[in-house]
Amino acid sequence: MAEAAIMASESLWQEIRDEAQRAAAADPIFGKAVVGLILAHDDFTAALSDLIGRRLGDSAAERERFTTFSRDAFSDQPDLIEAAGRDLRAIVLRDPAIAGLLAPLLHFKGYVALQAWRVSNWLWHHDHRDAALLFQNEASNVLQVSIHPAASLGSSVYLDHATGIVIGANVVIGDEATILQNVSIGRGTELPARSPRIGRGVFIGSGATILGNVRIGDFAKIGAGTVVTSDVPRGCTAIGNPARLTNCPEPASAA
Repeated sequence: MAEAAIMASESLWQEIRDEAQRAAAADPIFGKAVVGLILAHDDFTAALSDLIGRRLGDSAAERERFTTFSRDAFSDQPDLIEAAGRDLRAIVLRDPAIAGLLAPLLHFKGYVALQAWRVSNWLWHHDHRDAALLFQNEASNVLQVSIHPAASLGSSVYLDHATGIVIGANVVIGDEATILQNVSIGRGTELPARSPRIGRGVFIGSGATILGNVRIGDFAKIGAGTVVTSDVPRGCTAIGNPARLTNCPEPASAA
């Protein structure tokens, strides 16, 4: 399993390098940036760690600190790099405007914010909670995406546009989720306060809010501006405020 993950990472890295070399040859000015961001690195781990450091750190010292934390996390837990690769490929699969890996890696802030969260989550579970919260704070300030280190996200996740996304502590989000801008997911007002659990392949439209002890079933869709405070069954679409269900694959009670 680990060997397969390494091979997948190496294949991804070679594809990225090939794209970078073509981009550098086609545009010498952009090529200078590509050399520093991609071609100067030996592998995907080094390039991604450096990218996180560059995006989150203001000063050289801060950039080095964020880069080092990222490199430590990816080296200690290689499946984080495997997940980062699946996240990148998910963008290409789901965004018809994207034809390659290089552009989303370098320019999509949602992708960088998601990988910064993966590092913060590793830090959180390795008793570096101040550092984990620092990652969250800087990602929120710089990238406008705030994901609590204690949240749980799967892989092949796509944060599309990724401005104003807030995901609270203990939220669980499954593989292959797509989340658009200005989405809030977090605890409700009930006591004890609990967080949403979101299944695989869920699509969450812009401006949606999901609060409290709710379950969103696999492959459900949450419409733009929808406010969800009750369960949404598998495959259903929830729309409106308060949410109501439509297009369910089988009869379901109203949300």
